Amino acid sequence: MSHGQTGDELNTDIAIIGGGSAGSLLAAQLSRDSARRVILIEAGDEATDPDIWDPAAWPALQGRSYDWDYVTEPQAGTAGRAHHWARGRLVGGSSCLHAMGYMRGHPDDFAPWAEATGDARWSWDGLLPAFEANEDHEIEGRDKGPLTVHRTDAEASPLTHAFIAAGANLGLPRIKGHNEGVMIGVTPNSMNIRDGKRVMVADAWLTPEVRARKNLTIMTGALVRRLALTGNAVRHIEIKGRNGVVLIKAEKVLLCAGSLESPALLMRSGIGPRDVLEAAGVMCLVDMPEIGRNLQDHLLGAGNLYSTRKHLPPSRLQHSESMAYMRAGSFSEGGQPEIVVGCGVAPIVSERFEAPAPGTAYSFLFGVTHPTSRGTLKITGPEPGDRLIIDPAYLSTERDRELFRAALEAARTIGQSPELAEWRDHEILPGPLGTRDEIDAFIANAAITHHHPSGTCRMGRDERAPVDADLKLKALDNLFVVDASVMPNLTAGPIHAAVLAIAQSFARTMLDNQKEA
Repeated sequence: MSHGQTGDELNTDIAIIGGGSAGSLLAAQLSRDSARRVILIEAGDEATDPDIWDPAAWPALQGRSYDWDYVTEPQAGTAGRAHHWARGRLVGGSSCLHAMGYMRGHPDDFAPWAEATGDARWSWDGLLPAFEANEDHEIEGRDKGPLTVHRTDAEASPLTHAFIAAGANLGLPRIKGHNEGVMIGVTPNSMNIRDGKRVMVADAWLTPEVRARKNLTIMTGALVRRLALTGNAVRHIEIKGRNGVVLIKAEKVLLCAGSLESPALLMRSGIGPRDVLEAAGVMCLVDMPEIGRNLQDHLLGAGNLYSTRKHLPPSRLQHSESMAYMRAGSFSEGGQPEIVVGCGVAPIVSERFEAPAPGTAYSFLFGVTHPTSRGTLKITGPEPGDRLIIDPAYLSTERDRELFRAALEAARTIGQSPELAEWRDHEILPGPLGTRDEIDAFIANAAITHHHPSGTCRMGRDERAPVDADLKLKALDNLFVVDASVMPNLTAGPIHAAVLAIAQSFARTMLDNQKEA
């Protein structure tokens, strides 16, 4: 059942804060036990904008009423630019806004997770059952989870097929997809699209049947102000609802508000770095210096731009149709990828450049799969409306800058290949680049976020890690963090698949423990 209203006080077994990807999955999975009362708390509303389900409309969704539309601090590494970070403020969260690409990652991406926690659950093999439980690959005889993972070969643009042929001719393997444990190679992207429409997490997991469960309450328009503590536990959750303040008492609190709001809520509640809290006027109850640190994000250069020889039909998908992963400086070496080149069936450029008319140009995007730059997130005050200081420290390491140069070079090598001669008239951007400084200046102006913030409540067994291998916040007995903020490091591609696997793995462990009890 759904509730848009609030009362004075509610009691439940499990309270899930954040109705995004992780929270929606957890609400569906954990409410399967009819003896367990579950409340899902979401600051936004249900999705109603029809554009959300139109795959090609996704760039235009940013900045609408259901986008938190965070803004970073000006970044020295990107020519002093501040970047808008779109985050979904509605049931389904950022799965309603993102570009629908679905990639598990490379097996080596997860080895540091298992090493950091000392727990094989977070390795590739350990997470494989969770990935498989989530996914519907539309293949006969294969287990079908709730989330469609659609292979887009048939709908992909002829430009994309030429891009794939170019990469293959340069030595990149032609792989089946990005979800088989091999990332290096060329293939059309798999996407969360069914029958030509976006499949957001709320569509997949919060079905009418799930919503009808009497033990599940979905509370919308409910902004969590803070967590009130007693000893080593959350006593209650204080919410600003449509009709005033409501308190929720829960046996277990699952924090699924994402890599920005999860650490921000902890800090507003007095849990975090003492100096940051005191500067924001918040009494420090639990000094946890690492909360809000280790902030990571993928960047893409937008872009290596070409004018067309003939009209380019619009994408039948969502513009960015193929991501080619590779090692830096080699199209044939295997292993864990270092850089990526993406085929954009549109003139995709940063705000620093003027985009030509659709149909007259296309972009190859380029980026680094495992950036070593680490940033911070800080609060400025005790209220949810107080500004967050988001500093991803983009391109602050020489390794990231070096790999970005290699990614641009790879994009231009593919771009000049004979397989693309049918489409390519001439390169518009970047044009002639003589020195390393000129290359770096172009990259700084071209870089845009790939929308993958993560790492701000990292899991680990070391003393400073805020979250343990069970995803429990170490300072409290009944609070768990289940979202991208627990990731010690980024996966090679889009992180959505990994976030859902984290949530599925956590839910399965909780359900198994319940059975044993």
